Amino acid sequence: MNTEELAEKLVAWIRDTVLATGCKGVVMGMSGGLDSSVLAVLCHQAFPQSILGILMPCYNTQAEVEHARAVASQFSIPTKMVKLDAVFDALLKALPNDKVDPAASRRAKGNLKARLRMLTLYYFANQLKYIVAGSGNRSELSVGYFTKYGDGGVDIMPLGNLVKGQVKELAHFLDIPQQIIDKPPSAGLWEGQTDEDELGLSYEELDRHLVNGKANDELKKKIESMIATSNHKRQLPPIARF
Repeated sequence: MNTEELAEKLVAWIRDTVLATGCKGVVMGMSGGLDSSVLAVLCHQAFPQSILGILMPCYNTQAEVEHARAVASQFSIPTKMVKLDAVFDALLKALPNDKVDPAASRRAKGNLKARLRMLTLYYFANQLKYIVAGSGNRSELSVGYFTKYGDGGVDIMPLGNLVKGQVKELAHFLDIPQQIIDKPPSAGLWEGQTDEDELGLSYEELDRHLVNGKANDELKKKIESMIATSNHKRQLPPIARF
């Protein structure tokens, strides 16, 4: 299947899946990143009159906001801005300030940002009777690189069966701004954070293993371990059957 056919099938899938739920449109977060930009354009093609992109900066850089605005402007996607800085600060102030490992503290705060964004998206979805679309791709989902009940807390994941490289190909086809395609992928959870630094490997290496099973022994062991330990994030909560 070529990229044009893939885009057409994804647009049709989004439209059919949303309408089957009885909802009438789509809401999604627009971070200014590659995946969210591709998702926004596909959703706009599926629902040109019933779509809303939400910009939710929470101590993000101005460049990230401007990239999201550039996509919204280029493709005429209606948006709303919800600044989460003050909400994030208020919640941190209310939470216990226990002394924990700095890395664990940073991770917890980053996940808190993702979960605040999830709450915000569902607020608008409930008001509008829209579906929440998530931008998770196969590469990230496979190794658990997402926040449980954060960016993983959505109704549909149109890109969930595509590795990062395929999403990038779609971005070129859809005419996503080149600066967004070229910049290092980041979830924007803290200053200077990049996906590949956190993963400890490149998307190219991860994609190659997921698609072709090709990796050296050390890398294969690392990826398989990430898949195994994150399995709970891809499942519904277990229910005791007694």
